[in-house]
Order: sequence, then structure tokens, then C-alpha cells
Amino acid sequence: MVASPRPGSPFGRPSSSASRTKVEEDLHEYAGIDYDKVTIKRNPSVAVLYEEALTYEEGTVISAAGALCAYSGKKTGRSPKDKRIVREEGSDKDIWWGPVNTPLDEKVFLINRERAIDYLNTRPRLYVFDGFAGWDPKYRKKIRVVASRAYHLLFMRNMLIRPTEEELENFGTPDFTIFNAGEFPANRYTTGMTSTTSVSINFKRNEMVILGTQYAGEMKKGIFSVMHYLMPKAGVLSLHSSANEGPDGDVSLFFGLSGTGKTTLSADPKRALIGDDEHCWSDSGVFNIEGGCYAKCIDLSGEKEPDIFNAIKFGAILENVVLDEDTREVDYSDDFLTENTRASYPIYHIPNAKIPCVGGHPHNIILLTCDAFGVLPPVSKLTAEQAMYHFISGYTTKVPGTEDGIVEPQPTFSACFGAPFLVLHPQRYATMLAEKMSQHKANAWLINTGWIGGKAGVAKRCPLKYTRAILDSIHNGQLSQAEFENYDVFNLQVPKKVANVPDEMLDPRKAWMGTAEEFNASLRSVAGMFTENFKTFAEGATPETLAAGPKL
Repeated sequence: MVASPRPGSPFGRPSSSASRTKVEEDLHEYAGIDYDKVTIKRNPSVAVLYEEALTYEEGTVISAAGALCAYSGKKTGRSPKDKRIVREEGSDKDIWWGPVNTPLDEKVFLINRERAIDYLNTRPRLYVFDGFAGWDPKYRKKIRVVASRAYHLLFMRNMLIRPTEEELENFGTPDFTIFNAGEFPANRYTTGMTSTTSVSINFKRNEMVILGTQYAGEMKKGIFSVMHYLMPKAGVLSLHSSANEGPDGDVSLFFGLSGTGKTTLSADPKRALIGDDEHCWSDSGVFNIEGGCYAKCIDLSGEKEPDIFNAIKFGAILENVVLDEDTREVDYSDDFLTENTRASYPIYHIPNAKIPCVGGHPHNIILLTCDAFGVLPPVSKLTAEQAMYHFISGYTTKVPGTEDGIVEPQPTFSACFGAPFLVLHPQRYATMLAEKMSQHKANAWLINTGWIGGKAGVAKRCPLKYTRAILDSIHNGQLSQAEFENYDVFNLQVPKKVANVPDEMLDPRKAWMGTAEEFNASLRSVAGMFTENFKTFAEGATPETLAAGPKL
């Protein structure tokens, strides 16, 4: 007896030419996808994508909680050194060329595109997802993803905004298309290639081509780079930030690099989550770019991060995690495959998410840093110029234990708290931020979640309960009315009192446990790091921004 096929699954040859869909015709005409040899599945359901991944993708399993566990092969993180942007006359003068944005010849892009399409045409089945980037209908972009792995499509189904049936029917021509042939390598002997991995964006063709990496995060961050280019040209500020909203409609934006507490602090039970990573600030207010969240999973627990832990259920993807062979329970502490284990899930898996993911103009801009040298105050109020300076600087520190080889605190600077995804000069984003802050009278704050009283290894990190108390005082309006005193060198305004925070913690000089000479040396050292780092941006920065830095 022959087993019957799954409902709706194709047996043998794809459907006849008489019933070609518009998507099939478009992909054939626009990209050369051979629909006579390839079955094309557009916007399949979550259940169908589970079936396809479990059937055709080796190693894929379902976790005990119902998430799809997928594996990205050799690459378990982004490959920033293999990212390229095509240099062409339409965008050449706008792009911030340098280490972040490496130029690629247009002809080489077409060679890689052809290689990707040729590979996709060898696959028996392809998956297409049509969705949106940006929750504001006025500014949203239509994104099409073409991939050979069901895992990749489910990932982007989570991360993009899912269209209604009517929106899908009237989708039309996409604004941007991703061709993901990540299972197939780039030719490293092609001019401009540095390895078998290539992630390239072409703003003239509105396309992105991926070769040689199956790490799904490349697609998410690729679209973020696209929005970082398109949105400012439309007068909209794109931001690497999380956002939440209080019961009175007051919105806060949180900026911070890994380890500063951005995800933890923006997940506030008293406030609705607009989004955890990528936002835009338009003339109407703030909107999330994404339809989902992409959370780190290493050492995840239901006690520490209940919202994320409980969001990992049917429809979510777990990347590169280790499971118990029998029970399929995930061991979130196991970093055998990578420390960069990840979960992708739609934002509606978060109970207090605000959907649609839009909010009004921010009342508070919160720049988070984790200073391991013990010299930055737990909280300080910034002028617009200082906000630009610290926004462009994007400072934090890596501490021993976070990465191999780190034995002393190391300063880390990432422009606009997201340098790998910037396309324009950081000053462009900083100027827009200052203008919007001024226009909407938003307060800016620098919050240090790092060490107080001395450097890491000597003193203790600022307790989370005090950082939350500081945020509560910001959100209820008390802190903006507080009495401030000047903190020298950085010239920051530090409050004399904050409810439920010990007074002696607020001034790093008073909290310092060593000698005054040791404190001054550490303060001057950190100030010098800021000054040295900012030399990179001096050419494109305004005089006001330059003047807002520390004074030695």
C-alpha cells in the first residue's frame, strides 16, 4: 500500500502552466527561477513550514515546548567582514564607506546573483514569503524573501510583519527582495570576495544576495541596513533600540550594546512593549520595524526572563541549541555548538506587546552603558549636544568572562549603538535624533548599569533594583524635576537624589573605594578613550557635537 501524500503536498511535477501564479511568473521573468523544475510555495502556514523543515532539513526537531529547532551549519553568527554594498551612482555619495560598508563592483554582484539563482534552480522546492518592514503603513516596505530552507522562511515569517489575506492578494511588486542561497558557497576567487561567504546589498536593484552562510540573522540585519538607508531619505530616523510605552502613552527609547541591560530593562511589567530591537521615529511617532523578536538564549531560564522563556512555543524557532535526546528538553546552558544560541518568535508571543507596534513621540531617550571602570554615574541628564555625542560614541565595556582572552575590562565603541548596520554617516542619524528631541521636548539620559565604587573585579555592579528605581523616577517625571550638580570632565548633570537609590551611589567620586588619585587616573583614562574614539567621526561631526565630549 502506498502512503498518501500530506494534504496539499506536491507529488511529482509542479502544477501545470495554465495555473501559474503571479509570484511564479514574476520570479521567472525577474530572476530566472525555472518554475517547470521548481515547486514554489508562497507564504506557507507555520504548520506546513514545520512539516517541510522536519522532512527535508537534516537534524531539525521539535523541542518539548513545541519550538522548531533548526541548525545553521558552520556559521552560527553574522559575518560582518563578508558584508558588501554595491557602489553605484544612485547611492555612492550617501553611503558611509569604510570598515562597516565595503564597496562591491556591480558586475561582481551580478555574478553572485547569477550563482545564487543557478543554485536555487537546482532545488526541488523554494519558499517565498511576502511581508512588510515597518508597522506604520505610510512608511512600511514590501519585502520578498526567496529561500531554499523552510527554516529560513519561518524565521522571516516571524521577523517581518505578516500580511493579512487581503494585503497578500494585493501585494504587487516588492520594494526589496532577498535571494537566500546560503547553502551554496560564494566563489572566493571572484573579485572582491574574501571567503566563501558573501552578503551583498544592491540599492539600485533593491536586492540582497546571500551565499555561503545559513545563519538566519543575516536576513534580519540585512533588512535593518536597508531601512537605515531608506528611512532617513524619507525624513524618518531609523534606530537600533528597544521601545516601550507607559499606561499614559508615554514612550521611552532604550539604546544599548550587548550586556547593558537593554532587553531586560525595556521588558517592564508596568509598560507595554512596542519592540525589542529595531525602530523608526517619524513625524507621527515611533514604530517597530519588525513583526517579531530575536532573543539570545544562552543561560535562559523561566525565572530570569519569563517573557522570552514562555514565548518559545509552537511557531518559534530555536537556533543551534542542544536538547536532551529523549525528552527534547532544551539545555539553555549548553554552548557546545555556539554561545550565540537564539530564539525567533512573533511579537504576539509576548503577553504585554502593543499591537500594532506603534507609539507616540518619545518622552525619554535612554542611552545605556556598562562602564567597568567605575567612573560614569548611575544616571545623568544629557543636553541635546551631549546626547548626540554619546549616541555617536555608543560606549560600553567588555569584562572578563564574556569572551575568550579578555582578562581586563575592554572599552567598546559602536556608533549609534549599532555600527555594523549603519549605512549613512553616524552624524546624519545623530542630527535627526537631536532635532526630534528638541521638537518633541524629549529628555535624554545616560544610565550606567556597570560598576560603582571601583572597576570590575574590585567593586560590584550597580544592582538591578536601583537601575529599575532610576527608570521609575524617569517615567513618573520626578527625575526631570530633581536638583542636579555638575560632574566634571564629562560635564554631566547628576541628580543629588533619586527615590529608592542611596545618595552615595549617585556620584562616582563619592562612591569610589580607592584613593582620589586612582579615581582621577581612571576618570582621565576613560575620557581619553572617548576622545580617541571620536577622532573617527570628527570630519563629519558638527562643532556642537565635538564640543559636547569630555574635557581633559
